[in-house]
Amino acid sequence: MEPFEEPPHVLKKSHGKFLQLPDIDCKQKPPFLVLLVTSSHKQLAARMAIRKTWGRETEVRGRHVKTLFLLGASDITDEMNATAQEGKQHRDIIQKDFKDNYYNLTLKTMMGMEWVHHFCPQAAFVMKTDSDIFVNVGYLTDLLLKKNKTSLFFTGYLKPHELPIRKKSSKWFVSKFEYPWDRYPPFCSGTGYVFSSDVASKVFSVSDSVPFLKLEDVFVGLCLANLKIRPEELHTKQTFFPDGLRFSVCLFRKIVTCHSMTPQNLLTYWQALENSQEQNCSAV
Repeated sequence: MEPFEEPPHVLKKSHGKFLQLPDIDCKQKPPFLVLLVTSSHKQLAARMAIRKTWGRETEVRGRHVKTLFLLGASDITDEMNATAQEGKQHRDIIQKDFKDNYYNLTLKTMMGMEWVHHFCPQAAFVMKTDSDIFVNVGYLTDLLLKKNKTSLFFTGYLKPHELPIRKKSSKWFVSKFEYPWDRYPPFCSGTGYVFSSDVASKVFSVSDSVPFLKLEDVFVGLCLANLKIRPEELHTKQTFFPDGLRFSVCLFRKIVTCHSMTPQNLLTYWQALENSQEQNCSAV
């Protein structure tokens, strides 16, 4: 992994220029929900599985839903060409010219916020998720309609009291120089969080006055703390699962996210859910 190219405490919010923009006119047809999926060049199979399953949904409960993929740039010409072709074909990729690596996941997420701010502020809600996640878009839509909170709203799997990991061998290591405090502000697991679209503009606007962290979910939490927006529960029961779950139709009908999905499992589980419309889950 290459280190971040700029001083780690600086984030230029408009870092890089857009290489690809998706084919969506939010003014003409404002989406109820935009799903922004962080992805990398090598994850074509995951993107294809999402396009065939939960990312295929365009109308949910009569509401317009759109799934888009967030990508950076690769040094490998073949990868860049393949992604350009994929974008032409599917018209669902947002891409900028920063290096696509784990350390720049924060830039990738901010690119999504920037895109909403500039191109799609008409969306009611936005979700940021990853390419190895199952998302029950229908159930999420139901819960958002029931919640009926359309501004200053941020939800997901809440992490209210997380401590920085100071162990150098950890993937999530953060030095005292990067983050001198002993506790993170409340944030939601990066595996999937949902917010009203006004939050995207607000986070984007404060992002370059907040210390840069490669942990995008914590960085977004720092922006929220700066804005005095507190993440809140979507439902009285747990619906976001940042770890894996054993699949069952009845269980997956009543969750929003589940992590650690292979493309094959996603296709299999989705098919099972599609084929079981009439299955009675009321006993569960």
